[in-house]
Amino acid sequence: MNQPRKSIHISPLRETFKNTPRVAALIDTFLLYLSSLGLVAFIYDIGFNHPQVETRILHFFYHAFFLTVLGAVTLRILVLLKEKVRRPSLIFEGLLLSFMVVELVSRFLLRNNVTSASTLLRFFDSEQPVYLIILYVFFIEVSKKTLLFYRSTVHPALLFVLSFVFLVLVGTLLLLLPQSTFQGISFIDALFTATSAVCVTGLVTLDTATVFTPTGKVIILTLIQVGGLGIMTFASFFGIFFQGGSLRSSLFMKDWINEENLGQITSSLFKIVSFTLGIELLGALLVWGTLQEIPDQILPDKFSFALFHSVSAFCNAGFSTLTLGLYDPMVRFNYPLQLIIAFLIIVGGLGFPIVFNLYKYIRYKVLALADRMITSRKIKHTPRLLNVNTRLVLITTLVLLALGMVLYYLLEYNNTLAEHGQVGKVVGAFFGSVTPRTAGFNTVNMAALTAPTVLLYLLLMWIGASPASVGGGIKTTTVAVAFLNILSLARGKNRVEVFRREIEEESVYKAFAIIMLSLLVIGLAVFLITIFDPKMHLAAVAFECFSGFSTVGLSVGITGLLSVPSKVVLIITMFLGRVGTLTLIIGLFRKVSTLRYRYPKETIIIT
Repeated sequence: MNQPRKSIHISPLRETFKNTPRVAALIDTFLLYLSSLGLVAFIYDIGFNHPQVETRILHFFYHAFFLTVLGAVTLRILVLLKEKVRRPSLIFEGLLLSFMVVELVSRFLLRNNVTSASTLLRFFDSEQPVYLIILYVFFIEVSKKTLLFYRSTVHPALLFVLSFVFLVLVGTLLLLLPQSTFQGISFIDALFTATSAVCVTGLVTLDTATVFTPTGKVIILTLIQVGGLGIMTFASFFGIFFQGGSLRSSLFMKDWINEENLGQITSSLFKIVSFTLGIELLGALLVWGTLQEIPDQILPDKFSFALFHSVSAFCNAGFSTLTLGLYDPMVRFNYPLQLIIAFLIIVGGLGFPIVFNLYKYIRYKVLALADRMITSRKIKHTPRLLNVNTRLVLITTLVLLALGMVLYYLLEYNNTLAEHGQVGKVVGAFFGSVTPRTAGFNTVNMAALTAPTVLLYLLLMWIGASPASVGGGIKTTTVAVAFLNILSLARGKNRVEVFRREIEEESVYKAFAIIMLSLLVIGLAVFLITIFDPKMHLAAVAFECFSGFSTVGLSVGITGLLSVPSKVVLIITMFLGRVGTLTLIIGLFRKVSTLRYRYPKETIIIT
């Protein structure tokens, strides 16, 4: 007779820990809430003055946070290893765990031998490593949750706009913290500065150098960096990297990063982020090298200065930690510095698809030349590596740079360039041609420009940088397509052709829509500001509005003198220039369900 089997009772807790994916998910959720609490404590710590009691409480909280994260990360690594998961996140988990172990060892060494402690060991004894851990864990855990946005029914264009609204509001609140400024600022000035930083514009109502503390400058720099690339680009990259991508997420991201190949979305995101950070670091090192002749008494922290201006230049933001910008006597005649800044601006304004396509082309040419020199073989077929978009951008950019440089040199030779030698005049003219292309740095007195130069700047600011870049304006391809369309109409063609390719009608429609909307927004902004500030000169107001919409940041000195309503108008103008008026309209209106019908055609009298 068979004996009945005894039922084995397994506790829910034990059953949970047997399900390793569920354990990993629980740890992720726990770390998200814990890091959120840590972020609140961090903001409260750096944003306010504290009595000694609060400082002790925060110190104990940081210790508890550190030990808890250490245990949670260790457990998560063990769970993933047990499941034999080979996610790329294991590398970053291991780096975080190693960093925390070094932190523990350093503090142990400092307790036993404080006198001979090095600067690096003292860094680990401070609260700064815990700050880095809080920010790192929070950003990673939030990035994982951003993939949930891809399941929503919100239009990608609208989500793109809302991400900038969210970033502006967060930046405004951070800049209002007591420790962000030396004497406090108003809400409208904080909103204006945050919008200008997020929209990488550079217009300021307050002096960045004297009003904002080092904490405030770090906040501004962070807003520039995240705003330049877009918060969703950063978050999606880390979210896809740690959690793995899906078809829905690839479809969601392809329009943002201009990548048609869905299989290359993750790779393109990685290249964009790594290329940006790499170029900015290289630019910072080069700028730092040009500052060595400046005494430490005048510029004590040269690398911070270099890093700030490198990020600001690549993102085409135009923010500077000097009151007079690059017109400051300390760097006014530092021509190597100006050339480095100019090339950072150009690279940032070309757009990532252009840079990557150009790199692919140059790499192929170099390898083909090397192969020809080694094997003496002639290449029978040359693939078409440079697409039409890249060719249009490069030609338009070169024409605008060359034309702007020559005209600036001739118009300002005996004016703003008079104090420079011949080399300085050439560099100044080159920089003067680059900076209105949405950069916003100035090496001359903007208020002293001649009237023809101001008109030239209006044109260059309006055109701006290239698509899929960190710059603003109506974009170089928009002007190129509009010009080609005019030539086609003049020749009697019913389509636009260039480089033996036909440009889609949708691109032509978009080009003229963008031109029309930009003129409407700028015109309305000028009209409203002249109503709110009737004493302001019309030319100065127009320059300010063109600069704001094109996210340039150049000013003739009236930004801080504007009234509150005029500042609000400029805030909206900067925001529309960054996110794109057409993008906002597309996000607000749903697409039509079908276009299977056609009405009879009618001819409209145009000329």
